[in-house]
Amino acid sequence: MAVSVLTLTDAPAVAQPETAGAAVNAGVRKPPPGMVEALQRDLGLSAAQVQARLLNEIRLTPIATQLRRRLGSRFGGSWLSGTIAQTLVVGTARASDIPQILAAGARPEVVSRSLAELHVIKDKLDAALPAHPPNVGSVRYVDVRNNIVTVLSEDPMKTEDIIKGIGVDTSAVRVLASGERPRPLYDLVGGDPYYIGTSARCSIGFSVVKGTQRGFVSAGHCGKAGNTTTGFNRVAQGTFQASTFPGSDFSWIGVNSNWTPKPSVNNGSGGVVSVAGSREAIEGSSVCRSGSTTDWHCGTIQQRNASVTYPQGNIFELTRTNVCAEPGDSGGSFISVDQAQGVTSGGSGDCDSGGTTYFQPINEILITYGLSLVTTAGNPPPPTTGTCTGFPHTVTGTLASGGSAYQPNNLYYYSGVSGVHSACLDGPDGTDFDLYLQKWNGRGWVTVAAAEGPNPDEKITYTGTYGYYRYRVNSSSGSGPYLLGYKAP
Repeated sequence: MAVSVLTLTDAPAVAQPETAGAAVNAGVRKPPPGMVEALQRDLGLSAAQVQARLLNEIRLTPIATQLRRRLGSRFGGSWLSGTIAQTLVVGTARASDIPQILAAGARPEVVSRSLAELHVIKDKLDAALPAHPPNVGSVRYVDVRNNIVTVLSEDPMKTEDIIKGIGVDTSAVRVLASGERPRPLYDLVGGDPYYIGTSARCSIGFSVVKGTQRGFVSAGHCGKAGNTTTGFNRVAQGTFQASTFPGSDFSWIGVNSNWTPKPSVNNGSGGVVSVAGSREAIEGSSVCRSGSTTDWHCGTIQQRNASVTYPQGNIFELTRTNVCAEPGDSGGSFISVDQAQGVTSGGSGDCDSGGTTYFQPINEILITYGLSLVTTAGNPPPPTTGTCTGFPHTVTGTLASGGSAYQPNNLYYYSGVSGVHSACLDGPDGTDFDLYLQKWNGRGWVTVAAAEGPNPDEKITYTGTYGYYRYRVNSSSGSGPYLLGYKAP
């Protein structure tokens, strides 16, 4: 059966609210995790001040709702005044409402126009201004504090001329000069579709960053450097920064500011799977693929370092799986638990009868282009090969300062003959990483060789007998990703 790439061409485009009378137990209503800390940071308050503010808001919200219902068409809006000990202010179009507003525990303010009247004015502005260029009144809102409708515009004079012809009370409208240009924001999620040109469709692999440029990785056969892309919604998205095909099959696309990279992969059923790193899974491990044609399918890693011949040429160092895929799934995410594995390249078969699919390992892409994978723990620096070349086995990992890990993949390897064991460790610049070779003696692991220099990079060469071996990577100082290449007799 022929093996082919999986680009799709000529594809079609694509709790009940709390009632005012409900009792509020401030001791039970706790803010969600992280909210207090975020408010401290963004509002410049202490933890105690944030707690006081939130409890006050919980207490005052039902009062505002109750007064809005009681005042009806006279209601002029409500707002909180103050930073910590906030006061509830309620506007009314009739002065006779002042006693009941005070009795409810709020501060009254008599206004010229009710909230309903302001909304009527805003609706008329909404109907007229969007027909004009976006920089003429691109933002409109009701400002209850000032009892007015505000319009933000890059050309206030032109905007005011338009408003005069609408037939609204111009004294109720304020036009402010502003360079604000709102735009929609979209997430980059692995497995989601993107389009190249007018007809070709591929799938997002994983979110990445390079310096200040944000983007994602995908298959190389999906596009060439300079090709532009649009997102799942056909909105302008980005440009291919680099692409390699044939020989290898990977690319990376830089996106514009409308798109936000996420450490997530679409699970095909309305949710996402988080991406925590790019630790290479061992052969036989479970692996799942997300793509824009067939969504979410799983299987196992069969073999690594596979070479395949496509009509366009040879592709090397792919990983072979028994996961199915179809055209349009190209570039999509392969993930094992929460560890990114690679991007979909090509295969044979389909998701009705089953098939074989190959992926390009993610760490090779990160190394080649100097990219940082976007993960739930942040964006670690890209792994580097440094001087660790020519080794038949390579594994990657990330260490915290003072941490350690065992390789390969927290397991060991077996050598059936005597001979030379060699390894090369490439750690992040500015750190002190050490490397140890350990052998099983029947009762425990014994260190048989060590490289403990003051630098991030280490090498080991050891002549030993047959048996079980493993490497221990240790951080004496510093943290970050590393690459380990090793060779056994």
